[in-house]
Amino acid sequence: MTDDRTIVILDGAKRLPRADMLINNKEPGLFSRFSTTQLGGMAIRSTLENTALDPGLIGHVVMGMASHAHRDAIYAAQGMRWRGGLGDDVPALTVARICGSGAEAVAIGSEIILAGVRHDRDRPFMVVGGGESMQYPFCLYTYRGKKVGATVQKYGPVDVKGLPAGSHLQDSLLMNLYDPGAQMSMASTGEELGRRYGITRLEADEFGHRSHVLASKTRDAGHFDEETAPVSVVTDAAQEPVEVRHDTHIMDKISLQKMARLPAAFEAGGIITAGNASAVVDGAAAMVIGKASDAKKHGAKPLARIAGMGVAACDPQIMGWGPVPAVRIALENAGIKGKDIDQVELNEAFAPQALACMRDFEEMGIDPAKVNPMGGAIALGHPLGATGSILTLTCAYALRRNNQRHGVVTMCIGGGQGIALVLESM
Repeated sequence: MTDDRTIVILDGAKRLPRADMLINNKEPGLFSRFSTTQLGGMAIRSTLENTALDPGLIGHVVMGMASHAHRDAIYAAQGMRWRGGLGDDVPALTVARICGSGAEAVAIGSEIILAGVRHDRDRPFMVVGGGESMQYPFCLYTYRGKKVGATVQKYGPVDVKGLPAGSHLQDSLLMNLYDPGAQMSMASTGEELGRRYGITRLEADEFGHRSHVLASKTRDAGHFDEETAPVSVVTDAAQEPVEVRHDTHIMDKISLQKMARLPAAFEAGGIITAGNASAVVDGAAAMVIGKASDAKKHGAKPLARIAGMGVAACDPQIMGWGPVPAVRIALENAGIKGKDIDQVELNEAFAPQALACMRDFEEMGIDPAKVNPMGGAIALGHPLGATGSILTLTCAYALRRNNQRHGVVTMCIGGGQGIALVLESM
């Protein structure tokens, strides 16, 4: 493939630490004050500061976000753009393919550049990535046009004192995690995969344990440092700000014995628990992409090239299996085989879901030991619309650090889809 048809990720891509939605399930998380656009803006600003490129060469922003329930979510990529320091003359596009949104942003950004139809040739580079604040609101439905207290509610804040007895709010986070098409929650689709693949509770717990152990080792070795931008958080105006440097959910003192004592979290007799399901965290990531020819022209250093992409659909009741057909397509588009893959970053939505995919990956020739060697979402968390972009830059940096060539980034998508990117280290 010529440099004029090759899309590369530039060195300097950054992500934020992934911060638990709640601290010890008792108080608001460290990023609870930040909206999705604020998180995305932080990631963009840090990426631009660390990428050796004139920001004036950025012609477009494409950012992923899963839920539009947040307070300024309708502005999404635009909010991330200006918070990231880019001017009002830079257009911004928000993409939403649920859990695959961050990877979809990389794909769409690449396609816009290669298609050329709306590509800015004078500003040939693009910021892509994703953000997600999981601090979703509690919502009150069906009260617009109805009398609340002394007035009919048209718009604006609701005076809760005027609500009739029995009124209740719904949790938009829980609502988003239920698929009416599949008629089950996302967790139940993981349980269904576990049943179909004969995965045991012990296997699920062992996989969750592996995730935390590997993530802890990777953090302690400093391997996450080059990709992570620390965030300063004011938790109390009377105290010094807290600097968040690392992903907060990694558990250092974890044992299989403790995990075995955790109850099934979603289904009676199920195997998914709080210990082997993805952590609910806030996060964001961004990177600059462009043609290899433009990178060379402007003296920018490529980190990796996008070698192939794949999107696939499947039965929504086993939505977690989506990475399997998506990876097959991406490998074919990249012109390589499973045996050529050095590292896979598979989003660990739920342990049985990840294990089911890994069994099928092995049939493609992908060594299971090469899947999530730095831990995954069980330990690190899954900020829905950000995860795809986070895993993309994590994989790209790891390939370079380990002097490896090919990597795969892939994740399942609620509703029955999967997405995958193949990266080649530069």
